[in-house]
Amino acid sequence: MHEMADGLARQLWRVVEPLHAILYYAPEVTAEAEKLGYDVETRWPSYFAWRAAPLGPAGAAAVSSAFYSFNPRMVGSFVPAAWSVAAPATVLEHRLIAVDRALRALLGDEGVADLGEVAALARRAAEAAQTAGRPLAAANQDLPWADQPHLVLWQAATILREHRGDGHVAAALVAGFDPCELLVSFAAVGAAPESVFTSRGWTPDEWDAARARLVDRGWVRADGTATEAGVRARADLEQRTSELAAGPWKALGTDVGRFIQLAGPLAGRIAASGVLPRQSTLGLGGR
Repeated sequence: MHEMADGLARQLWRVVEPLHAILYYAPEVTAEAEKLGYDVETRWPSYFAWRAAPLGPAGAAAVSSAFYSFNPRMVGSFVPAAWSVAAPATVLEHRLIAVDRALRALLGDEGVADLGEVAALARRAAEAAQTAGRPLAAANQDLPWADQPHLVLWQAATILREHRGDGHVAAALVAGFDPCELLVSFAAVGAAPESVFTSRGWTPDEWDAARARLVDRGWVRADGTATEAGVRARADLEQRTSELAAGPWKALGTDVGRFIQLAGPLAGRIAASGVLPRQSTLGLGGR
């Protein structure tokens, strides 16, 4: 049963993640961030604003805790400075404007108008998500729903994505992966090259120290590749993440197949558009 739940939850994650992730990569979102006054030389100033805004005017410690795998020093360089550019409520307003423009650019006006059924299914799942101990999912679930189906679908995907992510953090804590070790272990199993994970702000010395801790634990070799024990530890972590993510989808019952049927091609279209990077810390190809 666990293997079936794990497989289905992974499949649903691969559908939901691209729907949510346009927030971080679509050019329309970058343009909206620039209008608000964020530096768009890199995506990080607006990334921290877009993603953390549901938490309110949170400080660096709160955002570091919720985001987990980022170096707290990196978080501190963007938060709370993000709120001096635009207040969280303003960021949230413009977040929906940005996503609206991004989805219309990808799907066309007719495409976004034809999403009522899949949006309703996604909302059912998102509203069924239990968010105790899941700060990012809870904060997004607490926001008012948009009145257009494509934005409802995006909001639901965001809640479900953050619900899984919050559960992933809980599973990592239980497994004994600290924030940097979590990334080192992910690179060690081939989710993406180590260079991709430098975006989380850890210095080479901090990365090497985390790797050394995993070497001492018998999970990683000195060359950075995972041992058999490390592969098992990482697989157990991902299985537990999927088990923790399965709850909202159970609310759909047999309609979960209909959701996949409708949302899968949308996710595929986004993935094929070139908006999302081929390699990222999401590890869509490996997780």
